[in-house]
Amino acid sequence: MQVRRFAALALDEVPALAQDILREIRAEYPGLPVVLDESGEPMALIGIRRALEGFVQQIAAAEGGRPRYPLEVFQEFGRGEGLHGRSLDSLQAIYRLGVRLAWRRLAEIGQQIEIPPPAMYELAESGFEYLDGLVDQSVRGYAEAAARQEGERLRLQRKLMELLLSERRGDPGQGPPADIGHGSGARSGSGRPGVRSALDERAARVGWQLPERVAVGVLLRPARDAVAPAVGQGVLLDMETEQPRMVVPDPEAAGRPELLRRAMAGWSGAIGPPVPLADAAKSLRWAEAAVRLMERGLLPSGEVLHCTEYTEALVLLQPEELIEDLARRCLAPLAHCGPAHGRRLAETLLAWLETRGGAPEVAARLGVHPQTVRYRLRQIRELWGDEVDDPDRRFELELVLRARRLRGELGRVG
Repeated sequence: MQVRRFAALALDEVPALAQDILREIRAEYPGLPVVLDESGEPMALIGIRRALEGFVQQIAAAEGGRPRYPLEVFQEFGRGEGLHGRSLDSLQAIYRLGVRLAWRRLAEIGQQIEIPPPAMYELAESGFEYLDGLVDQSVRGYAEAAARQEGERLRLQRKLMELLLSERRGDPGQGPPADIGHGSGARSGSGRPGVRSALDERAARVGWQLPERVAVGVLLRPARDAVAPAVGQGVLLDMETEQPRMVVPDPEAAGRPELLRRAMAGWSGAIGPPVPLADAAKSLRWAEAAVRLMERGLLPSGEVLHCTEYTEALVLLQPEELIEDLARRCLAPLAHCGPAHGRRLAETLLAWLETRGGAPEVAARLGVHPQTVRYRLRQIRELWGDEVDDPDRRFELELVLRARRLRGELGRVG
């Protein structure tokens, strides 16, 4: 009977108690926004009142059971904290303050009707359990808001990357950027005014400051469910494509390469050359080319490569049809040699073209006897004649032979 009487008195106190609690909370947290419902009543006041009523009604129930929480109100509180960029810690602190104030008044009612201390302890325990349930509802609302915000941020980020990488994509047939491997600091034009304006707008919406230079990476997933690499907030990352892409701002800044190396542990792929922001699509094109070569086993796999460290392979192996056509013409004299002998002659010719030395220097490079080199060089003279003295022909021969060595068709020497 005492519990029933306690509940009845407490319910009578709920409206005034809710007002007192809200007043104390506002005094303690003056920056707390006031959100009104359709009738103009503060949502916080409605939540406090419903929470108090729910707790008291739970106590008054003839049989125990799971408490009923004002779900929508406290989930909305949690969503509000998330949408306004505040932490759940502040919300939980407000809950604790409210419970302390509420329990002070409820304890006075318990003393008034002489409820024994053990029974009051049980009520206090129920109160804190009830608080945990309210916090759970707010955490759920907070998580929903955070997920929604993160989804929207990623959507806007993908839109920014799409504009950055596709609107001014260069001609696929042109060569590598002029500054590949040189890291020039010159700033290019910013592209069409309309595109630049759109970039400014989209970058501002995701809080990304437009850099002067970028490098674009293409990644190969270590597993289909691989967790996104922790590349940091400044790096744009799109995990929605089959081969994730990233845009690295100011890639030559001090410490940036090392940070990326640690973040990309366990991943493989390629990062294109640093280019002016307006040429981001060019960097992407070379990163894609490097990844294709990795997939064919022509570049090292199992790590994230920097295109600037593999310029020779990208230049010589990319235009494959052109190089092969040039190779057929330049290496036609080897057509009548056996495969093994033709390979030895090709390796000797390349070593001679690279060193421009005599038989001893070429022999040292190949690891054979100088007399063997002299014999092969005589054969080369017989096969190519005066062409090996023509600078243009020598350049073409070295080009196609280097390409074959990169593909593993010739042995690596030196």
